[in-house]
Amino acid sequence: MARPKRNPLTTSGEVVLWVLFFALLVPAGAVGWAIGHYTGHNTVTVTAGASTTTATPTTTTAAAPTTTAAASPVAQGKALFTANGCNSCHTFKPAGSTGTIGPDLDTKPEADAPKAHMPLAAFVLESIVKPNAYISPGYQKGLMPTTFGTSLTKAQLNALVAFITTK
Repeated sequence: MARPKRNPLTTSGEVVLWVLFFALLVPAGAVGWAIGHYTGHNTVTVTAGASTTTATPTTTTAAAPTTTAAASPVAQGKALFTANGCNSCHTFKPAGSTGTIGPDLDTKPEADAPKAHMPLAAFVLESIVKPNAYISPGYQKGLMPTTFGTSLTKAQLNALVAFITTK
């Protein structure tokens, strides 16, 4: 049985629709990928010993994280903990956070580090930069962002580890 001949206008219309579909799909996919991979750059300002007697609104713009020389690594780590959203997923009393998505940082690191055969500080650092290397029982793999190893400097990572391991 011979195949019926198609109307050239219908065929041309289908081709135009497919070309239009791909012409819109490719840029939308590229924009979606870029948004999904954007980590943002938070500015953290830590001040030590500052006291104010009047409330004066101030506006600050900065291109890089600013800290004072007097701020301890633990204080810097606390600021980083909050600035990077760790407090929204983890419970940690020193930060005043009560998140339940990720492990409780008041107890889990000390319990899980021996299971991973690692010293506490090394375990905490690995858990930040390679969060899927060891998954605490009762929690899901893939929930914690894997970008902290590249979005935070070595000094910031050390300050964050110092904050989490110093109780």
